[in-house]
Amino acid sequence: MKHISRNSDLLRVASYNIQKCVGLDLRRRPERILKVIDRIGAQVQVLQEADKRLPPRPAALPHFALEEAGWNIADLGGAGSLGWHGNAVIWRGEGISLRETGHIKLPGLEPRGAVRVDFETPIGPLRVMGMHLGLISHFRQQQVLHLVREMEDLPALPTVWAGDFNEWSTIPVLDRWAPSMRFLPARPSFPAAQPMGSLDRIALGKGLDAAGHGVFSERPAHIASDHLPVWADLKAA
Repeated sequence: MKHISRNSDLLRVASYNIQKCVGLDLRRRPERILKVIDRIGAQVQVLQEADKRLPPRPAALPHFALEEAGWNIADLGGAGSLGWHGNAVIWRGEGISLRETGHIKLPGLEPRGAVRVDFETPIGPLRVMGMHLGLISHFRQQQVLHLVREMEDLPALPTVWAGDFNEWSTIPVLDRWAPSMRFLPARPSFPAAQPMGSLDRIALGKGLDAAGHGVFSERPAHIASDHLPVWADLKAA
């Protein structure tokens, strides 16, 4: 059953680390990832690990497969890739149009980045920032602080952060690093087979509220990736 928001005042946004479409059975099955994405019922989807690891980093989830399923793909400048630094944003549905895209290089030992896609949506203008933060806490903090500074230099828009934050701590450290963002209550999404860590998170900026949020665990999400998707039904505050 699809979890689609019927209320036109709501917009469902989801975040999903698709692990290059390689499931827990070690099989690369893009069609399985597509099935999960479709069943989440989100109009806007933020993806991590959407490209293969080695240069030229071709898309793990083929463009043609997404387009055949009715998805639009934000052009984030990666030739042959689905996104940038593995981060991608796709959308479909009435009343959603793209305004602008951009990306942000993040500090740290590992090559990390974030992407920005500004939309017009049925709930108003919306900035979606997708990210996959580093494995080392010190650099995660630097990356969050860097994103906060970058946001201050952008024109103000209601903003949602969505991604794999790689933060295992049960202490609200992300909230402390980014006090302008309100992280929705953490729910375990990793590992998919038996979730223990709330690595995948969604945070809202000024002008946004969530009517509901959760972790999507319907089959085949339990095996399609090592992460489960998270979602939130957004509304204007």
